[in-house]
Amino acid sequence: MSDALALFDDADVRRVLCVVAHPDDMEYGGSAAAARWAEHGIEVSYLLLTAGEAGMREELPSEVAVLRAEEQRAACAEVGVKDLVILDFADGALQADLVVREAIARHIRRVKPDVVLTQTWELEVSWGLNHADHRAAGLAAVDAVRDADNPWVFPHLAEQEGLKAWGASWLLSFGGEPTHLINVTGEPLERAVASLEAHEQYLAALGGDFDARGMLEGMMSAAARRGEDPSITHALGVAAYRM
Repeated sequence: MSDALALFDDADVRRVLCVVAHPDDMEYGGSAAAARWAEHGIEVSYLLLTAGEAGMREELPSEVAVLRAEEQRAACAEVGVKDLVILDFADGALQADLVVREAIARHIRRVKPDVVLTQTWELEVSWGLNHADHRAAGLAAVDAVRDADNPWVFPHLAEQEGLKAWGASWLLSFGGEPTHLINVTGEPLERAVASLEAHEQYLAALGGDFDARGMLEGMMSAAARRGEDPSITHALGVAAYRM
């Protein structure tokens, strides 16, 4: 039996909601999938739970929040994402609690996605220990997908805001151990590189000689080698859960 990973079938997908903790989180692989979907006419929305205001230690959080929002809008433009919402949960203190779950569930009911894409909630990832906010965002998204589909959880969303229950068909997470691949060979990869490079001032503040192209190409070529089709040279690995 082959251990090769199958491609995720997005043929019937019309809308995708991407839920992450910070500006730039989607750009470490997820934006390549967003570019592919947008290229195929799929509506892609981004929901960022924080403004990433604590991400630049030499700058004031109030100024960083504005800067990072600007860079995220530029990153979205590179991959064809027009719907960006940034919430105001505290960067560095995100919790997978009822308040965050409700905020995500509200947005799921508004957007009505077929697929919710989020970041892995695993503690250990390929580059080391996962960020606490990333883990919280992933876990909250898992629960919020179910919350959004249950009319008896957060019933005021329907009663007071007119947001009826909505069930996404799939939950995908990236950054952890994958079960499926998304083909991002060619233009989606190029757009993903540009989207990561759009976070210019944030990346500069991290220090070092960051190679956006080298990192994304290396990560996605390694994922592609886990598939069956040699014509697919770059892929995003995702863990796919049928909801």
